[in-house]
Amino acid sequence: MINCVIIDDEELARKLIKTYIDKVDSLRWQASFENPLDGLSFMKANSVDLLFLDIQMPDLKGTDFAALIAKSDTKVIFTTAYSEYALKGFELNALDYLLKPITFNRFLTAVEKFPKGEATDPASIKPIVIKSGYDLYKVSPQEILYIESDGEYVHYHLDTGKKITANQSLKKLLPTLPDSFLRVHRSYIVNGQKVSSLKGRKLSINDSTIPVSDSYYEAVKSLLFL
Repeated sequence: MINCVIIDDEELARKLIKTYIDKVDSLRWQASFENPLDGLSFMKANSVDLLFLDIQMPDLKGTDFAALIAKSDTKVIFTTAYSEYALKGFELNALDYLLKPITFNRFLTAVEKFPKGEATDPASIKPIVIKSGYDLYKVSPQEILYIESDGEYVHYHLDTGKKITANQSLKKLLPTLPDSFLRVHRSYIVNGQKVSSLKGRKLSINDSTIPVSDSYYEAVKSLLFL
């Protein structure tokens, strides 16, 4: 899977590109940002394979942003309504340059330029070792639906229906988890890849309903649904 992030100050452009990403099996959307500085903070903490980056933005031009991440492994596809920026984009070793309005066929052509074999391989993600009493369990992060706090313990809810209980705290646990996991409530961490819907202040994961605190709501909506 190719982990993708979108940075564009136009909401319609962000939504369109996310729609295109969702149509391609090899692409996995991670997050969208209106403010490039917020995107930069996200990329410092998360592994991003492919960035769809607008050039003309008020706080930080896309070309300047690309220069800031030039030493990273992230590949960049520029998106803009201004063709005069094309040369500068290619000088920064961008994979491609998409001129708005972007068609799906043109989007596919750009994505095909992503170097094969450089995307994050789910099989390479290390399993999580969970200590439950005197027992040890090796669990793939992809098996975990969500993690629930219960006093001094947490419950790992797996997609097999199994529940593993461990003496841990959510606060200390979150930094050890892959990027797809996020805190949505003082008592819950969810695997964002397993979330199917957000209705009001409740997330749906398989047959489970997870509450979203007011303090986490905007972040959850932005990271999972924009």
